[in-house]
Amino acid sequence: MNLHDWIDELCDVLEVETEVDEGLVHDLTRIVATNVERPAAPVTAYLLGVAVGAQGADPSATEKLAARAQQLAESWDRPADAPDPVELQVEVEVPDDGSVDHTADTFEDGIDARE
Repeated sequence: MNLHDWIDELCDVLEVETEVDEGLVHDLTRIVATNVERPAAPVTAYLLGVAVGAQGADPSATEKLAARAQQLAESWDRPADAPDPVELQVEVEVPDDGSVDHTADTFEDGIDARE
């Protein structure tokens, strides 16, 4: 079975009538896998499909959407091995110092806490 046969069969199973530019999808996912990270490639292809479907995009509009996604991937400045900023957020328990008198405290900028 070749890729065209797979696409035809998959469209039948999914009850989708569309033309697929597999070269466009392949190029986009290759660039995303290289510049962002491998797991981002199929997610990107999926989201491109959602956008195309939601906008009723014709082939020209599909190319424009894919180009926008590709441009984002090509300009992605976070290497795949960089930590996720969300994961860096650590919950730090702040002690309750409500019973401490801070009226005589002075801050780094010289402002007296009593002012």
